[in-house]
Amino acid sequence: MRVSQFFKLKRNQASLPFIDVDVVDDVRLFLNAKAIRALDTDWGDWCEYLISNFFDHVISSIKAGNSDAALLSLEQLREPRETHLGMSATGASGRGLGKEKARSLWASLKQSQAVKSGLLTDLEDTALLIEGVSVDIISDIITNIIREPLIDFTNQVCEEYGIPIQKQVNSGPLWNPEAKEWVVKFADFPMANDEKLLLVPKSIVRIQGDYDVSNYYRHYILEDLKQKELVAGSALVRTLKTGKNKGTRKVFIKDLQKKYGKEKKVVSIRETLKNPSLLMKYKVENSEPTPPLTHAQLADSQGTARPDWDKMLHAVLDLDVGKKKAYQYEDAIFDLTNALFYPSLTDPEKQTPLHEGLKRVDITYYNYANEGFFSWLGKHYSAPMIFLECKNYGSEIGNPEIDQIAMRFSAKRGQFGIVFCRNVEKQDRLLERCKAAANDGHGYVVVIDDARLVELVDEVKSEGALFRGQYTVLKDEFGKLIL
Repeated sequence: MRVSQFFKLKRNQASLPFIDVDVVDDVRLFLNAKAIRALDTDWGDWCEYLISNFFDHVISSIKAGNSDAALLSLEQLREPRETHLGMSATGASGRGLGKEKARSLWASLKQSQAVKSGLLTDLEDTALLIEGVSVDIISDIITNIIREPLIDFTNQVCEEYGIPIQKQVNSGPLWNPEAKEWVVKFADFPMANDEKLLLVPKSIVRIQGDYDVSNYYRHYILEDLKQKELVAGSALVRTLKTGKNKGTRKVFIKDLQKKYGKEKKVVSIRETLKNPSLLMKYKVENSEPTPPLTHAQLADSQGTARPDWDKMLHAVLDLDVGKKKAYQYEDAIFDLTNALFYPSLTDPEKQTPLHEGLKRVDITYYNYANEGFFSWLGKHYSAPMIFLECKNYGSEIGNPEIDQIAMRFSAKRGQFGIVFCRNVEKQDRLLERCKAAANDGHGYVVVIDDARLVELVDEVKSEGALFRGQYTVLKDEFGKLIL
């Protein structure tokens, strides 16, 4: 049973901002450090600070000869069962980080030449250079370190969706970056089957780690060794005697493995210490985080259904027009756009306060796009955040509604927003209002009525898993503002 089912949220994974995990078993998904680093939000900055602070403390303690301090910090790491993410075979237990593995990690770090030499700089480097560390262990470490931000996120979700919470529950160890120690507080948690839940934003999970020791070993370590053998003209070099590549000098992988070893991490650590530039090259060429998981990837990884676009669309279209249904209209738009704009736009927030709470925006997203319309928008205009206003009006929207969203813009937050409304009869007149706002430097406002919303959903629905975030409806409407 999933969180959405357990708490009767009447929504599924597509429209929810968190991983809709099974409240009993685990989902084989993992928290990703580079995804957190790429968030560019206050919450992401908080998480990144905690991760770097903890890792720097452990590494600097070992390098300074104070390995006991490092051990004390690492011993508090546990398998975070509250998230229901990870490698557990059956139920949320047994396969992740524990006290014994934490001590083993400490021993590996203490003995590592990569630590002593300063080669190891980021937590994800341990997947390549430290024995016993894999994507599931790194994910568990991250979860432990950012437990307090996850508690904060969980409580925001519970408030938004009306999920009941139990107050004053033991938080579990929380990393205190100032004191460089673990502390315990009391916090509020949703409970399922008498066990606390810790919800995780779907924007920071991946199916696998960004750093893959198999890839590093095969395409960097062995390739470097191959070139060295060729230059040296060693006994491993063979000249092909037949075929279209006759006369070509070649070194076979099996011969390299016979000479240097097949143990990927052992060989990778040894050769990286000899040639640190290999690691630098690998990190540069793999610097970009993998994109957030698509709807299809999330559904396939959890064995759940893909988005029901018609249901979400008609939740909007079937609402009566007017102020009485204003809140329901905003909720329906929120659910639909959460699915519609993901993974280009992530980390949604309703009723975002601005200007010290004097103004609010109906819906705010962070622009996480690396392709398509929102990516292009972010590269050419100020669009780190995208603002949405929802107007369930029975009459035409006018200057006040355009001015309202434009007043939420700023160079830092972004200068693009969308007004969702039910119908626009005087399209030309409304376009002139939006163009005037843009020409006066107040930002870019696109208006999407029910008819255009149907077109927007149809595009995403027809492309399915192949959709690359083009949003041609938005592109066309934006084009009218700048031409």
